[in-house]
Amino acid sequence: MDFGIKNKKALVTASSKGIGRAVAEGLVAEGCDVGICSRSKEDLLETAREIKNKYHFDVFWSVCDINKQKDLENTFNYFVQQFGQIDILVNNCGGPAPGNLPDLDDEKWQAAFEQVLLSAVRLSRFAVTDMMKREWGRIINITSISVKQPIDNLMLSNSLRAGLIGFAKSLSNEVGKYNITVNNIAPGYTLTNRLYELAVIKAKESGKSHEEILIEMAKGIPANRLGGPEEIAAAVTFLASAKAGYITGTTLQVDGGLIKSLF
Repeated sequence: MDFGIKNKKALVTASSKGIGRAVAEGLVAEGCDVGICSRSKEDLLETAREIKNKYHFDVFWSVCDINKQKDLENTFNYFVQQFGQIDILVNNCGGPAPGNLPDLDDEKWQAAFEQVLLSAVRLSRFAVTDMMKREWGRIINITSISVKQPIDNLMLSNSLRAGLIGFAKSLSNEVGKYNITVNNIAPGYTLTNRLYELAVIKAKESGKSHEEILIEMAKGIPANRLGGPEEIAAAVTFLASAKAGYITGTTLQVDGGLIKSLF
């Protein structure tokens, strides 16, 4: 299927590893010009090198701490200088600190707010004005199944990712008439460093091994396995496509059937 986004300009945040990297690769495979960013220059260089070897394509990269407004602004401006415009914005970030309410002070709440919600708000604000002028754009936020089914010991993620869903729905209503779609992807248990770290934490609490925890996670999924980052990327690529122009304001769970609710 031709997704109709060849030569579109895409920026993917937190994209040197995991889901973000898989999304960047998925868009490169569709012929997009792609920019990646993360806090680690070493990881960015390695990812850019591997993508070039695999796809014979140079991705642009920028060191960026998405918790910092100046880093976001500099990164966005850099990519606009390189590409001329941003057609597709994928707001991705790592998970905030785990913990229940007594474990989380104001500093942790503020950091999570900037990481999960405010980073997406800031980049969307940078991007949307030009998208409106050109009457085409795609904004896709990577969230979590926690927006539909809260996960134990992830108070920050449960709270702030849900806020991102509210922001996205509001923005989709504002910009729909400009042929701009705003959607969310809610990954289930996906084999990333983040999932491994959570499994290690849960293993320490339960006295089990992290391998046992991962197996238990998989058993609770109708698909009977954990997801791969490339499967999340496939959903993002479709929502970024010209074919998905009538889908907006939605949250698509990619979870192997883990969420049991109807809505």
